[in-house]
Amino acid sequence: MAMFEDRILFIDGEAIVLDKPAGLAVHPGPATPRSLEDHLQQLRFGFHRPPTPVHRLDRDTSGCLLLARNPKAHKRFAAAFEAGQVAKAYLAVLDGIPTEREGRIELPLKKVSSREAGWRMVPDSQGQRAVTNWSVVAEARGRALVRFEPETGRTHQLRVHAASALGVPILGDPVYGESAGFTMLLHAVSLRLERGAKPPVDATAPLPQSFANAGFADAL
Repeated sequence: MAMFEDRILFIDGEAIVLDKPAGLAVHPGPATPRSLEDHLQQLRFGFHRPPTPVHRLDRDTSGCLLLARNPKAHKRFAAAFEAGQVAKAYLAVLDGIPTEREGRIELPLKKVSSREAGWRMVPDSQGQRAVTNWSVVAEARGRALVRFEPETGRTHQLRVHAASALGVPILGDPVYGESAGFTMLLHAVSLRLERGAKPPVDATAPLPQSFANAGFADAL
């Protein structure tokens, strides 16, 4: 219980924003039989029903994850994500330094799979629209700390945009880069969702120790 109590970034009657640790999948799958779903009962905080995740973060991505505390809130929050009305920002350590300092990536993505390599996302002009704004925040040890602000929410979007559009993969990415002895350094640093007359859902997640280990202890 304490593991998650210490990771609550925002809570009210409709929403919880959890600072999800890297290595914990949001939903179970063939490679991740244990997931956040096993712990949702711990996050009821007096409510009859447990909260439900509104969106996904990759297993090795840490940071802001929005949970809805009732079905009506879940429906509204999911619609806001679908409509692109949720402001999200991520920080990532890249395994190198991009040639530019900032920019906007518009690179459609498509899912491909093979028996040998499994599935992955690849750039494809016929794929789904994927748009990411980015800027370099800091540099250390020949690597860049980059802030990503995605306008769309495609699977693995930031990971592919870093590797394919910037030409510099996220440090520790086992699919689109090299693990290099690091867990993947991608962190959902902030999330904001407006709710009309109600105060917004607004949360910021502190950088995990892995970013400090990579040379970016003072970035946030």
